[in-house]
Amino acid sequence: MASAKILVVDDDPAIRNLIHRFLSKQDYQMESAEDGKKALELFEQFNPDLVILDVNLPDTTGYQLCQAMQKRTGVFVLMLTSRTDEADKIRGFNLGADDYITKPFSLVELGARVGALLKRQRVVQVAEQPSVDFGSMSIDPVRREVTISARPILLTALEFDLLYFLASHPGRVWRRSELLQEVWDYDYVGDQRVVDVHIGQIRRKIEGDGIYPKLIHTVRGVGYKFEAHSGDSEDAPEEI
Repeated sequence: MASAKILVVDDDPAIRNLIHRFLSKQDYQMESAEDGKKALELFEQFNPDLVILDVNLPDTTGYQLCQAMQKRTGVFVLMLTSRTDEADKIRGFNLGADDYITKPFSLVELGARVGALLKRQRVVQVAEQPSVDFGSMSIDPVRREVTISARPILLTALEFDLLYFLASHPGRVWRRSELLQEVWDYDYVGDQRVVDVHIGQIRRKIEGDGIYPKLIHTVRGVGYKFEAHSGDSEDAPEEI
């Protein structure tokens, strides 16, 4: 199997070169860019599996670049920044980021997160997984497509993985920590509310109503479950 391709985008040459050298030693194919313009050029030529993306760039923001790249492919995005504000992290996740690491960081931790993201992608590509259908909604893990009444629903890579996992286990209640382990595929060390952010995004895309969800239900004090709306009072309204 060919090694995964990673694009590093950071305007700090020391950090950019450090990450490039470290991951090259892990047998990844690497490319680097110092700004948004160069990053998009390399993105089109290199077609990376994962982008490690700094939030602060001289000609754009990592948020804008994340959106531009994910409109082209289902690439995974690991945001890299010196910001520690929770609102910044939530904004990144809302715009499609799959993970977030704050400077200063450990190269060992960075390598673990990169490996986990790419492992999740490889499993999706190789495993024989059946489609899941609920009413007018169909989730196809081979094509990584979600449709409702034959209308395509655009999800980020992580949103798709989370939705497919929940829909594949209808009625089962999952704690946030369990979803982080099963879907993110490693022991996430950040705020577990990252799960809530992605659940909220999925609800808005597949149901258009995050207050009275019919498919992904909040089990207060525990976590989430996926099942057809039963009309029980515990389902309305819900908060994430």
